Amino acid sequence: MKKITFLLYIFFIPFSFVQAQNNFVKENFTKIDTNITMRDGVKLYTVIYIPKDQSQAYPILMERTPYSAGPYGANNFPRRVGPNQSLMHEKYIFVYQDVRGRYMSEGVNLEVTPYIAIKKTKKDVDESSDTYDTVDWLLKNIKNNNGRVGLYGISYPGFYATASLPGAHPAIKAVSPQAPVTDEFIGDDANHNGAFFLLDNFGFMKYFGMQRNGPVQEYSTPVFSSSTNDVYRFYLKMGTIKNTNSKKYFDHKVPIWNEYLQHDTYDDYWQARNIRTHLKNINIPTLVVGGWFDAEDLFGALHTYEAIEKQSPKNNNRLVMGPWTHGAWAGSQWTKFATHDFGSNTSKYFQDSLETTFFNFYLKDKGSFNAAEATVFETGSNQWRHYNIWPPKNTNHVNYYFNNGNQLSLQKENAATGYDEYVSDPAKPVPYTEGIYGRRNNEYMAEDQRFASQRPDVVVFETGVLTEDIVLSGPITADLFVSTTGTDADFIVKLIDVLPDTASTPNGSPRGLTMAGLQRLVRAEVMRGKFRNSMEKPEPFVPGKITQVKFDLNDVAHCFKKGHKIMVQVQSSWFPLVDRNPQQFMRIPDADEKDFQKATIRIYHDAVNASRIILPVLK
Repeated sequence: MKKITFLLYIFFIPFSFVQAQNNFVKENFTKIDTNITMRDGVKLYTVIYIPKDQSQAYPILMERTPYSAGPYGANNFPRRVGPNQSLMHEKYIFVYQDVRGRYMSEGVNLEVTPYIAIKKTKKDVDESSDTYDTVDWLLKNIKNNNGRVGLYGISYPGFYATASLPGAHPAIKAVSPQAPVTDEFIGDDANHNGAFFLLDNFGFMKYFGMQRNGPVQEYSTPVFSSSTNDVYRFYLKMGTIKNTNSKKYFDHKVPIWNEYLQHDTYDDYWQARNIRTHLKNINIPTLVVGGWFDAEDLFGALHTYEAIEKQSPKNNNRLVMGPWTHGAWAGSQWTKFATHDFGSNTSKYFQDSLETTFFNFYLKDKGSFNAAEATVFETGSNQWRHYNIWPPKNTNHVNYYFNNGNQLSLQKENAATGYDEYVSDPAKPVPYTEGIYGRRNNEYMAEDQRFASQRPDVVVFETGVLTEDIVLSGPITADLFVSTTGTDADFIVKLIDVLPDTASTPNGSPRGLTMAGLQRLVRAEVMRGKFRNSMEKPEPFVPGKITQVKFDLNDVAHCFKKGHKIMVQVQSSWFPLVDRNPQQFMRIPDADEKDFQKATIRIYHDAVNASRIILPVLK
């Protein structure tokens, strides 16, 4: 729908205006392609755009990326430079750099390069030192700079922005990590609470894992060829995770994929790649940005901000969370998503009122930057909220208990016994989305969950009709008491906003969609059960023994409106978003098809074993 709207918008813009926009960079900037030598001798390819107007000195605004700093060549210009149109027209010295081992840069690319706190020799390099060396070269070799540098980036480039903070060059005066990759075992791209995100990683690494023999402007072909119109059937047919390394697919040729499968606990490999532990004593203004519907790095934005707050409490650190998917705040328009209509252009608000003013103030001394500590879009009520701390202090952690009769209640169940039971069958896993898709359905994080609530392997708990608005602001905790006939199990907990039976269906909605009674997903998360007590040392379940499984879901800012209901769903598969659990305690990357077994799972809700969800209710 958004693509059609965008194309219609372009159609009615005069050609002369479009041409002027296409030529803006070429007409206003001088382009330099160069190599910058790092302290260990490795050369990183860097593309620099310098304003032709030399009447003033300009700050440097840089993005470091594994996704190409191009277009390459002195005569090839992009349509846009910088993070948004306003900043491009403000004119900065814009710099793009291919990180080590990617595209036109020399060296070897590492997965989320570990930070080296104590560098003993020039061979001890990381993304912090590469940023430092690059900034130092730019200041000395690019004329007419004002001595100030800012960094930004979305997703993997967001990680590189974060990595500039520890051991930072003194000239770095503003950094904006946006949807930054932060901790890939706990909550970002690769795993969530130890559960492997199969669908995204298999598709991504097919391209990102392409090998090269030295610097290249373009990678040749994917690691393997495969296509499907139905990912659910495709991954079921593929079988086990072990089969991803068959000759038909990765064939052990992609180092990072091999590392993913080798390191199936929160071991030294993953811990070294957790940049959060190094965000200490930061004194650079930061603007951390994320989206509530970001399927890749929602965790990264929230927890990068949190880590800086806890370890650098005096730092000027701000958080922005909007109603966006991955990177949607960088687009020209974002007013709707799935069945949500936000009532305003949220991306323009961010770019004009937050991102542009942030960099202008700290890099140019222009204007002011008076944003709140946390600028947060509240879904459900469709309003921006401004807090002096995140999560807000004025919240109550309210228990919503699972009760008999599928009830979700503020009162604990008084019965001596009570549980809901389902059979989790790895041969028939619960799909993460209702439709049939050839790739990940980007709207699944706000999708109608009626398809899941009808399944026998999903348990549902629901409040009565709300008599007043309930606003949630902050993290959610699932506290389950469970048993299984197996020795391992996954637990997916979903928080859902149930619309009234009288809700009307807007014009332009997908055919067949009925908003009345819609079960709109607000937040969901998975916990691989064996990691319930420790991510480093997994433990089996004792078959039949009641066991507590407690874990956090990512934060929310959502208003459940009067007349709606609050629903919670619990299930044990989320396929193929998450790989299947054989429901036996073992190394899942080693599992054969025969290792996958049915398990009977119980979710308890009695007076002693009171399963619940803990919600951050704003006072």
